Amino acid sequence: MKTTAQTNGITRPMLWVLSVASAIAVGNLYWIQPLLSEVASEFNVSSSQASYLVTVTQVGYAVGVLLLLPLGDALNRKRFIPTVMLIGSLMLFLCSIANNFELLLIGLGLVGVFTISGQLIVPLAGSLASEEKRGQIVGILASGILCGILLSRTISGLLADIFGWRAIYVFAGVTSLILSVILARVLPAEKHSNKVNYIPLLASVINVVYRYRAIQVTLLITSCVFVVFSMFWTSITFLLSAEPYSYSMSQIGLVGLLGFAGALAARNAGKLHDKGLSVPMTGVALSLVFVSIIISWWGHFSILMLLGAVLLLDMAIQTLNVLNQTRIISLEPQSRSRINTAFIVVNFVAAAFGSVLAGILWQHGGWDWIVFGETSCVLLSLLFWWFGKRALGKTQAETEEKVLQTEA
Repeated sequence: MKTTAQTNGITRPMLWVLSVASAIAVGNLYWIQPLLSEVASEFNVSSSQASYLVTVTQVGYAVGVLLLLPLGDALNRKRFIPTVMLIGSLMLFLCSIANNFELLLIGLGLVGVFTISGQLIVPLAGSLASEEKRGQIVGILASGILCGILLSRTISGLLADIFGWRAIYVFAGVTSLILSVILARVLPAEKHSNKVNYIPLLASVINVVYRYRAIQVTLLITSCVFVVFSMFWTSITFLLSAEPYSYSMSQIGLVGLLGFAGALAARNAGKLHDKGLSVPMTGVALSLVFVSIIISWWGHFSILMLLGAVLLLDMAIQTLNVLNQTRIISLEPQSRSRINTAFIVVNFVAAAFGSVLAGILWQHGGWDWIVFGETSCVLLSLLFWWFGKRALGKTQAETEEKVLQTEA
């Protein structure tokens, strides 16, 4: 049995801290989802308007990732990551005292901008991990991130039912504040950082995407997947709060526990990349997303069928997220934060679009229109995968060859 405290360049306690910090940071984007009906009622806005709270948070996140994440390749991350998390905690406190819908929109947008520390942590961990185990380490952190997304809904619903929806933002602000202090102590000191001017640094994000067709194909696939993911989790709040369910916020939040189980089931997805199975398993996972959507449509009046769809959907999307992210950050080690920038910006612009689309489709056609939109997106992603398989497979083989040459 392996007893060493070291895990591929990262100590086990550090890996736990990084996973929790990543989960909390990304979870901050999703506290609002089970609360949409309650917030809409308090501020007297429609369901469609309430869905903008999800959208503005995701757009803010995309902006933060675009403007701040590339700095992970240029600044000392031991100071940068805790600072960003500290500012994010202050924005969460702002949301807790918002006394009108517009101020809450602004507060959530700023939460999105400054809750990017999880995405700064992933490239850092990728740099610390050994090459042959990088997929496993990234998989663990990506699982932590998705679990944070899913558990945030459950925690949010439970606390809001007991203490009111504002209490969740006080809780999140305090938690982020504590984690910023812990990270300042446990993150490894970096001896030097690359001296890169800010504007050329941002421009280099586009350049690195342009250089690799595998990144381009992956971004097309993942954008469709995140539209589906956001549509599903935004609209399921409307579905479960309406007849015949009429669920409370805590009951809606508990549905996230099944998604959590799905994320845990896929926590070792990174090993598939390490074994050279990234490309075929991407196709398998996309097919499972399609199946889960059909189940959710066929059985949307049965909570058991819906829970089965949630479990399968989140397992498949977590697998896709790990495979896609690991595949592209392995391409150019010195540009991992910038590659991750492109990956996350595309994902959350797509997610923002998905949440807006969910509000529109729900208002005009209910669950049937939601499923139609989700099905269209996942079929499009399967087309991107099918016609991009050669580029994805060729790039992975070339990357593995470079690693072997380096080791030799």
